[in-house]
Amino acid sequence: MAAVKRVEVAAAVIENARGEFLLAQRPAGKVYAGYWEFPGGKVEVGESAADALKRELHEELGLDIETAYPWITRDYDYAHAAVRLRFFRVLKWRGEPHGREQQQFAWQSIGKINVAPLLPANGPILRALALPHVYAISCATETGHDAFLIKLERALSAGLRLTQVREKAMAAHDLIAFSREVLSLARRFDARVLVNATPELAAECGADGVHMTAGALMSCASRPALPWCGASCHNAAELKRAQELGVDFVVLGPVAATPSHPGAQTLGWTQFAGLLRECPLPVYALGGMQSADMEQAWQCGAHGIAMLRGAWNL
Repeated sequence: MAAVKRVEVAAAVIENARGEFLLAQRPAGKVYAGYWEFPGGKVEVGESAADALKRELHEELGLDIETAYPWITRDYDYAHAAVRLRFFRVLKWRGEPHGREQQQFAWQSIGKINVAPLLPANGPILRALALPHVYAISCATETGHDAFLIKLERALSAGLRLTQVREKAMAAHDLIAFSREVLSLARRFDARVLVNATPELAAECGADGVHMTAGALMSCASRPALPWCGASCHNAAELKRAQELGVDFVVLGPVAATPSHPGAQTLGWTQFAGLLRECPLPVYALGGMQSADMEQAWQCGAHGIAMLRGAWNL
């Protein structure tokens, strides 16, 4: 079967300091006129997606990009065309947006979207935007139960909103009890908790979802029926399987050396970025991460960073 010829499109997730993102309404005379979308446009022959993004935002909205990070790439088949959408997160720009093609635009936030209809390709993008940029991994076995809960509450108070309970040394009944304590604390801050275990055990805990190991990912026949599903990946084959299953996000690493896996082969940032180049899923960089690595991770196409010791200042 011949490969589908896709129209390359650069799309911008323009985010302001309030955590809102900009949606634009397609003007009259265009396909899907009246629908709302992330602004952008077609990549011209010989043009990079990043250059196309700068050109389109200047032409359509009068904005000049100063800081934009590659993010996720998704294919979508409309009735009129098959497209490859290359999304960028735009965090800094010059100018105030105004519709040069008389189109309307609106600042929106997750959970408070009040414009419709949205282009159907944007559903997974909105779900990805619901994910915070830091994914913290528990280490209660190392720190001690009570000490960890103190560190967790401190981190939640400081803005942590996504945690993975990963305690491989705990027996199942202890893991369930501990996960419920973590969940009780997280609920006070409207934060999500995923449990690194079987989907059945995660459900018994009352967790927001499950985090699958690479082994569980590769042997899984279908996406676990839980609200959120993350997975650990180390190579292209595992990333491909995560995409096939439709998990919500992955962690990819180790990018750098880490005390928890001494001697493990690391990806490095160059290989990490290469693996993400066509990835349709939000990806967290894992392995030796500290808060200071966020900028590098974003430049390489990551959604954010996953941290074990770095999340708790160990």
